[in-house]
Amino acid sequence: MGNEIQEKHPLRALGIDSAKAGEKASRGLLMARAGLGKTAILVQFALDCMLQGNNVLHVAIGEGIDKTRDWYADMLATITDGEKLENIPGIMQQRMIMTFKESAFSKALLEERLDDLVKQNIFQPDCLIVDGYDFAGGNKEELAELCSYMAERGLKMIWFSAVCHRGDEHQKEGGIPAPGCDVEELFDNILLISPHEKEISLDVLKSSSTQVSAGGSLKLDPSTMLLKKD
Repeated sequence: MGNEIQEKHPLRALGIDSAKAGEKASRGLLMARAGLGKTAILVQFALDCMLQGNNVLHVAIGEGIDKTRDWYADMLATITDGEKLENIPGIMQQRMIMTFKESAFSKALLEERLDDLVKQNIFQPDCLIVDGYDFAGGNKEELAELCSYMAERGLKMIWFSAVCHRGDEHQKEGGIPAPGCDVEELFDNILLISPHEKEISLDVLKSSSTQVSAGGSLKLDPSTMLLKKD
């Protein structure tokens, strides 16, 4: 069942795969205006990692654990035409959800909680999702330290989400809007969810480990956030 889902995975068109063992962790940034589906896309990345046999740590900042669980159940049901997450053997054991209040998140606290999980042999992540990181309130040095720390943990893939704002003209020549333009060098891949009249596109602004070059895009169904079929 897992292989069938993996083959049908809508974001497989991007060609993003976990970095090979021993290589530098692949770091990605997904940007969009508020409410445009960042979590739905990140959950699809996480599910794909899980279906490849990797353990995923999903860090939800400013979001409750029940709502985050619901995102996984809903997205997998959509991808598999109703298949329930719990019906796929073992997949639940490959995901750990860690929640933080927006005002309480810090690298030190994440490090403390993760070290406890690893030392007690409870959970050892291979991939990391950080949804809700405050790019506006943090600084580049803190983010760089967090990325370095997670890479030192041996993670294969790291994805962050960031909110960009309509009308914000702060961007680099390559078209990467804020806050991505200020931290571009920290990420291998940068994606932007862009709304259009009848569809949503997933634009590739920077590409280091995707099969879609920078400047390319995928069309998404706005009702499901899955790859739109022509």
